[in-house]
Amino acid sequence: MTKHKTGTREEWLAARLKLLKEEKELTRRSDELARRRQELPWVRIDKEYQFKSDEGSASLAELFQGRSQLLVYHFMFGYGFRLTAERRGCTGCTLIADHFDGVIPHLNGRNITLVCASIAPLQELQNYKRQMGWRFPWVSSLGSDFNYDFGVAFTEEQQRNGADYNYRHVDKAEPQKEGMSVFALQGGVVHHTYSTYARGTEALMGTYRFLDLAPWGRNEDGLEEIWWRRHDEYDKRKAA
Repeated sequence: MTKHKTGTREEWLAARLKLLKEEKELTRRSDELARRRQELPWVRIDKEYQFKSDEGSASLAELFQGRSQLLVYHFMFGYGFRLTAERRGCTGCTLIADHFDGVIPHLNGRNITLVCASIAPLQELQNYKRQMGWRFPWVSSLGSDFNYDFGVAFTEEQQRNGADYNYRHVDKAEPQKEGMSVFALQGGVVHHTYSTYARGTEALMGTYRFLDLAPWGRNEDGLEEIWWRRHDEYDKRKAA
């Protein structure tokens, strides 16, 4: 661990005030980006998508659950980091999903529904959900074009010949990737309003916000492997 420089309280305060100015600039810039995000044109969705949920079959409009806004996290299942025969959910997506249950009541209070969607049988999703102790809605898009149409799943041909992911071309696409897509329901019509991928999903990860405040930050440089685990696996790793 690198030895960090030290200083007087006066030196610390001077440096902190300089940093505070930059933090405020970043906050204002973030507010402006959020406003521009909301000004993006909406795209009407006429294609029919069917999902399997705990309550049965559901259309995209029904996923709103009576609200006007919908956030869909595209959860990688059966592909991703550190899969086992018993645990088929991507560990990175699992870290993100760990943040969902606590925010859902607040989102619902603002007329927003949050769900996960995965290309996997519903029973497998339900089993993994129980293992993780989650409560958020999780639907199966297996047999639907939904994840493919919104840029997070790729056909065998696309995997061989390339496809677009995160708004750029990749020569060899992976079977699945992470992302979030956002929709609005107005006058009975569903519109696509926004999608984000790759590091864009870090906005959903409060854990990283806490790490960024810690003395050594994310401290990921030089790691031989990705540090994150499922939330019940850290103690197991230490014991090993």
